[in-house]
Amino acid sequence: MTQNPGTTETPEMTEKPEMTEKPVMTEGRETTESPETAGTYEVVVVGGGAAGLSAALVLGRARRRTLVVDAGEPRNAPSAHMQGYLSRDGMSPAEFLAVGREEIARYGVRLVRDRVVDATRDTDGSFTAALAGGRTVRARQLVIATGLKDELPPVPGLAERFGRDVLHCPYCHGWEVRDRPTGVLATSALSVHQALMVTQWTKDVHLFLHEVIESDLTADDLRRLSAAGVTVVPGEVADLVVTDDRLTGIRLSDGTVHAREILYAAPRPVPRNDLLIALGAELRETPFGSYPVIDERGLTTVPGLWAAGNASGFAEQVINAASRGYRAGAAINGELLMADLDA
Repeated sequence: MTQNPGTTETPEMTEKPEMTEKPVMTEGRETTESPETAGTYEVVVVGGGAAGLSAALVLGRARRRTLVVDAGEPRNAPSAHMQGYLSRDGMSPAEFLAVGREEIARYGVRLVRDRVVDATRDTDGSFTAALAGGRTVRARQLVIATGLKDELPPVPGLAERFGRDVLHCPYCHGWEVRDRPTGVLATSALSVHQALMVTQWTKDVHLFLHEVIESDLTADDLRRLSAAGVTVVPGEVADLVVTDDRLTGIRLSDGTVHAREILYAAPRPVPRNDLLIALGAELRETPFGSYPVIDERGLTTVPGLWAAGNASGFAEQVINAASRGYRAGAAINGELLMADLDA
């Protein structure tokens, strides 16, 4: 899985409220945080994954007073490595996040391990965010980069092996498990497409229909599956067969076992969009959940409210999420600059 990563902050990475002036080092300058300015930022970024940290990095380098609030719930926590990110291929999500946090700290960006439980837009157009730890912070602009969570099909043993030999994305993991006996768990008609894609990495593919009735497959589905050499297996999957902590088979409800070493299973994505809803952002319905309507920069229908990474769409993998965050950060800096000039 290559979606937005995150890890638990160490104590030295966690911001604590202070009531005395404290130097904040930013590249090329020093600012101070006083009782009057504590808790007030130009930008608050909710979410400390690839999108949130990327936005914060751009804003910090633009000398914007920025806070990142990270609940520490990365989508790709089960993965040992990220793949497909140029220059970071094979890096662990934890290492990626640690490097990102070090980078934003160089530019005076603050990061606090906490959760934003509520947010409101004030009459002056700014935002107030309430944190689970009891703090309240204010910002002129708010970035939602909270990502999404994955709900796996309720097959016994599936969750325990997710990110190991139960996978969801061939672009994320296909190379590492190439040429191995592989299964695809069908939970919708889209699973046919997934099975076809997997054949790019291995020719030994079984499509376990599970929640899909064979008669629901179209003539084109059957033709393509046959042409790709995919074996279609009717019947419901009962559980996984694991030997010596390795997936060795898929057991059907009739008791038959198909020897497989890898299983692809598509989770149901659940967007973390509570804050967007609370702030009145317009959402669009997709087959993968409800996501905010945004422009090409990431601005929602609420002025000053931005969305990036998997908070803005289902298919934003790490490299895409970082790009989205960068674009939002640059656009926010421009918005703030023009607002100040026109004041």
